[in-house]
Amino acid sequence: MALRIPRTARDDPGRCVVANANPLPVNAVDRLRERFIAADVGGTHVRIALVEGSDDPAHPVTVLQYRKYVCAQYPGLAEIIEDFLGTLNGEAVSRGVIASAGYPLEDGTVITANLPWRLSPGEIRERLGFREIRLVNDFEAVAHAAAYVDASEVLRLTGPEIAPVTGPTLVLGPGTGLGAAVWIPTGKRAVVLATEAGQAALTAGNAIEMALLSEMLKDRSHVPVEYALSGPGLMNLHSALCALRGARNDYRTPGEITAAAISGGDALARESLEIFCGLLGSAVGDMALLYGVQGGVYLAGGILPQIREFLLNSSFVERFLNKGPMRAALERIPVRLVEHGQLGVIGAANWYLGQCEGG
Repeated sequence: MALRIPRTARDDPGRCVVANANPLPVNAVDRLRERFIAADVGGTHVRIALVEGSDDPAHPVTVLQYRKYVCAQYPGLAEIIEDFLGTLNGEAVSRGVIASAGYPLEDGTVITANLPWRLSPGEIRERLGFREIRLVNDFEAVAHAAAYVDASEVLRLTGPEIAPVTGPTLVLGPGTGLGAAVWIPTGKRAVVLATEAGQAALTAGNAIEMALLSEMLKDRSHVPVEYALSGPGLMNLHSALCALRGARNDYRTPGEITAAAISGGDALARESLEIFCGLLGSAVGDMALLYGVQGGVYLAGGILPQIREFLLNSSFVERFLNKGPMRAALERIPVRLVEHGQLGVIGAANWYLGQCEGG
């Protein structure tokens, strides 16, 4: 995956952002020039943009307007989209794409553990009078954008600068949950495999992690990976560690824990964050082996940009590589941290254009 995306306005709603993608066939150009909505729906924020396609192979997706909303301040996604449409000075929009975590049912409703409200693209389409709204997994969308990230927005954690062979690339990130997708090259176009890797069972790699897992199992029969490896997961880890040590947990948010850990003001907070990084490295290594990753790993967004230096100096890399005889294979895989606030929106638009191209 080559790294190619222009620098952007990130979360600045007043600037225009351009992303690269594959050129479109001539017979699809007129259809794709129509402007549409692209929304990246997370458990905490919704990032939404007005975008359009073009027949310029170098810049086929343009973000014309962009805003970020707090989920908890609105009763549903339809209300957020309505608010955004109200900022467009009467511009007519009738198509959209939504990137969200979760599992879509036959009726179009999405099962997700991390949204504060029900998500049904069909109901949103009817309420807003749109002709079409399509749904894509959030990290499938990110995978459609990560290939174009500018090198200035990437921190390499381990592995070579360039992967020695072309192959599947893993994209994942711990935010409100843990999202993951696999980018698979298949000739002219890539296939992206959306996953629910965050729901796989959490595994322990040392005595303290085993004790923490036992503590978490006291009130549940299944501890998924994202129960520990996400923003809320860091809170769960710290609470379990406090319970083991007989200490009081005074923190209310993941940000408070990371701030205390990074400042060095709280040894228990620092230990919690170190355990988080170690577990993350181990989980990423497992996924790399499970999905046959060769092209690289991209850690995208979530809470990781806030702890980038801590992550770089943590046990993440050693735990990633600690897979017995497969260490030599994992040493050949570049692992990069990506910081780009609009990856989900750009990726969703890229995915949608590809769907239109394919009919």
